[in-house]
Amino acid sequence: MKDKIILVTGSTDGIGKQTAFDLAKMGATVLIHGRDQGRCKRTVKEIKNATGNDSSEFFVSDLSSMNQVRNLADEIKSKHEKLNVLINNAGIIEKRRKITEDGYEMTFAINHLAYFLLTGLLLDLLIENAPSRIVNVSSMAHSSNIDFDNLHGEKYFDGWEAYSLSKLCNILFTYELAERLKGMGVTANCLHPGMINTKLLRMNFSSGRPVSEGSKTSVYLTTAPELENVTGKYFVEKRETRSASISYNPDVRKKLWEMSEQMTDLNFKI
Repeated sequence: MKDKIILVTGSTDGIGKQTAFDLAKMGATVLIHGRDQGRCKRTVKEIKNATGNDSSEFFVSDLSSMNQVRNLADEIKSKHEKLNVLINNAGIIEKRRKITEDGYEMTFAINHLAYFLLTGLLLDLLIENAPSRIVNVSSMAHSSNIDFDNLHGEKYFDGWEAYSLSKLCNILFTYELAERLKGMGVTANCLHPGMINTKLLRMNFSSGRPVSEGSKTSVYLTTAPELENVTGKYFVEKRETRSASISYNPDVRKKLWEMSEQMTDLNFKI
């Protein structure tokens, strides 16, 4: 992994931070992302002290803002001519309906639209440096249905349902992306990290398994040689698993894709 450059979003806390540590131990150059500059600096320092790998650097961006997502992509491109793996890990749950500066529901914006937009903006780097990988962190809590008229809680809002919807969107996006990227040398897979003792879990449930367990599937999808040509799959505990039936509906995937392009003002051109 010593010649690999890997971006992990939401990597100053929880599963993302553990994922960054694990990959840095393997020798990868890990690009840390977070909303707070101080926490980003501390994370990079902790990685260097714990692993001896001093190649990590950080990028600050609030993923609820589509403008800041674009700035993040621009900054990464200005500093790096290649990217080998993009791990879309950042995620939130909001108990009350909040609207972003772009007019979108907060959970949907960060958990899905930021994945979609950042991936699209960095896709040229991934294609140019193929074979490369895109890893999207979803959840077994993903919804089994989608109401396209309530993506932003326009009709009704429940925090947990909004989270579950966003995690379904991660899977729908992954499967459609994998189809569109066939033959380009870029794989796209998604995963459930487990019920892990993170701040996000504690806000809604009791504690779970150690954070050290939560990074295993993300790291596996990032590094496993046997997955080089595996794409469009959903993994739980490093095993390929079926997601909700609706996620295999090509019409649903295409509709979400088209709506996401409109909301982010981005045409993937793939």
